[in-house]
Amino acid sequence: MAAGARSARRMRAAAGADGPQTVRLDVWLWSARLMPTRSAATAACRGGHVRRNGDPVKAAQKVVVGDELRVRSPGRERVVIITRILTTRVGAPIAREAYEDHSPVPPPQLAAAPPRRERGTGRPTKRERRQFDRLRGRDSTRGPESDPDAEH
Repeated sequence: MAAGARSARRMRAAAGADGPQTVRLDVWLWSARLMPTRSAATAACRGGHVRRNGDPVKAAQKVVVGDELRVRSPGRERVVIITRILTTRVGAPIAREAYEDHSPVPPPQLAAAPPRRERGTGRPTKRERRQFDRLRGRDSTRGPESDPDAEH
């Protein structure tokens, strides 16, 4: 098969012209570059990290234009609305046109790396650990007895 025919077929698949109206969820996630592999997309669906229109879905379920997908990945949740059906993996610029991204803005990262203890200084003291926790935004001074949400 000539390279020109292959790229033309890929562009038709990306454009959705005379293409399928539905596609498997894992295939679309991989094609739109929201997941690095189909296996990762399938595992995310199996683990409950993907929701379609608010409901958990299986990897083999079909998606159509207009579906809202919520995809959880470490540290972030992506909310996308499908605008184009993709059946093959395409380049990043074309993949970005296949969905509208309504994801919340990710939380800002720390501007500077937190200070590190020198090697060989041993285990941190309770005071040093509490200082590190405060610096990282964790409150270690509250015990389980002061937590109103804790079950007794």
